[in-house]
Amino acid sequence: MTKNFTICDLPKTERPRERLIKLGSEALSAQELLALIIARGVSGKSVMNIAQELLSKYGNIKGVSEATIEQLCQIKGIGEAKATQIKACFEIARRIENQEIEQSKLKKFTLSSPKDIVKLAKPILKDKKKEYFLVFPLDSRNQIMKEEIISIGTLNANLVHPREVFKQTIANNAVSMVIVHNHPSGDINPSDEDIEITKQLIDAGNILGIQIVDHVILNNNHHFSFKDNHIFF
Repeated sequence: MTKNFTICDLPKTERPRERLIKLGSEALSAQELLALIIARGVSGKSVMNIAQELLSKYGNIKGVSEATIEQLCQIKGIGEAKATQIKACFEIARRIENQEIEQSKLKKFTLSSPKDIVKLAKPILKDKKKEYFLVFPLDSRNQIMKEEIISIGTLNANLVHPREVFKQTIANNAVSMVIVHNHPSGDINPSDEDIEITKQLIDAGNILGIQIVDHVILNNNHHFSFKDNHIFF
């Protein structure tokens, strides 16, 4: 009887796991990457055979990514557990790609007024039931580099510490930043706590050489700019 081929029959240096460790994931074929996700074969069918059958049935790696759990389970050796692992891996990849696209859009966005930051922040903060505190680091051309959610909850000095606010700004070599938070209550006016935290962050920014360009407060319909209202700016 002919022995069924398995990964263990390959020389150790040619096995997908060892090749990934030595050469990096980019050196592996789609079949090898799928085999690592699936992890094990079944009686009479190696994991490499299962991976190849997936690619053959759905055309390519994109086709596999678009297959439903039910469709994946049609392949012998793929049960619900392995199907969900495959779907989870592709979903992570999709989210990373979407995040990169969003970051790319941000990098092309130049800040010229509080209305510009409202345009970016409003979709994030609309209808939120808790207070979100966001930071938008800016480069030397006043272009927004990314967005960072610093805290979620009632705004206070414990949640919004200068260390957390400036950490990503420093890591991205930003020269300035805009800070934004929402008021779910609907009252757009800054509280005493808002004013105190803004002062603390401006003072910290002066020490670090990172300018706070503005602090904008939003509700669903309006915004309040510290700069436009000449508070600290």
